[in-house]
Amino acid sequence: QVQLVESGGGLVQAGGSLRLSCAASGSIFRINDMGWYRQGPGKQRELVATITSTKNTNYADSVKGRFTISRDNAKRTVVLQMSSLKPEDTAVYYCNAELRRTYYGTFAYYWGQGTQVTVSS
Repeated sequence: QVQLVESGGGLVQAGGSLRLSCAASGSIFRINDMGWYRQGPGKQRELVATITSTKNTNYADSVKGRFTISRDNAKRTVVLQMSSLKPEDTAVYYCNAELRRTYYGTFAYYWGQGTQVTVSS
């Protein structure tokens, strides 16, 4: 069993900051990419940021310069530091990890349950 558990969502005013954390636990052999996605009201889920196991990062254009993704490989955690938040950042944020459960297993994607971020104007 593999679990991705997010924390840190909430309500914040425009211009404020929030920090999202995600911890992977369970039977895990190796984790490749980790990332954050979001789904706003009436919208499709979209990529926010990803980070490889060697800590190369990728960001959506809409969050570049405002959000920072980081990870701790030993702790199997990924963090999204969000600043200068805008009302359009309001969404449910999902943690994602590409991981392999055993040495001979194949990589598969796993998702957290999501955490709500609401930015008021």
